[in-house]
Amino acid sequence: MSREPDESSDGTIEQCVDEIDDFIEKLDQYSPSVLALALRAHLGSLLRAMVDGHACSREHVRQFVLELEHEALGVG
Repeated sequence: MSREPDESSDGTIEQCVDEIDDFIEKLDQYSPSVLALALRAHLGSLLRAMVDGHACSREHVRQFVLELEHEALGVG
């Protein structure tokens, strides 16, 4: 999935990440593995909804997930 030029240039992504970070800090009663599984379920549903709603293609999702794997595992 490519970032729209206006989304990354005006701080939208950074602001969203900051807000998600603030929210996750409030979930400190959950272990990192529980948070990871819950976020995985949520992300999967979001990506599926984006494909179903034609906001992105299956290929965009595949590339996104591959990049996520590389970032998470420090490969590439």
